[in-house]
Amino acid sequence: MHISFPDGLSAPLPAELHYDTTDPYAVRLSLGAPLDRPVDWVFARSLLSEGLRRPTGSGDVLVIPRHRRHRYSVRIVLRSPAGAALIDIAESEVASFLWRTFSLVPPGTENLHIDIDRALAEFTGRRD
Repeated sequence: MHISFPDGLSAPLPAELHYDTTDPYAVRLSLGAPLDRPVDWVFARSLLSEGLRRPTGSGDVLVIPRHRRHRYSVRIVLRSPAGAALIDIAESEVASFLWRTFSLVPPGTENLHIDIDRALAEFTGRRD
């Protein structure tokens, strides 16, 4: 992966995409991984999937396919009050990652993989 700067330059950035079936709607992008303290961004798996085909997202995370300077990449724009980061990932890597997640939890079946009792206990702070 690469991080792009406003002047058009880019630099390699250690980063990893993660998926956990216990949170089937989400993906995690760890920037700086595998360093001791990576910065994690969690966003919808469907956002990443849709972003392979067309620009999508609002708020903190945007996904843009085939950015003009990196024709075979997907650009993920991460925004916070401190600024924005432009992350370019090879389109083939994103597609392969998503294919693996879909083989674990097909789109539309995410609700079958949620432990409602555990989620409610975490939400309410109950320990049974």
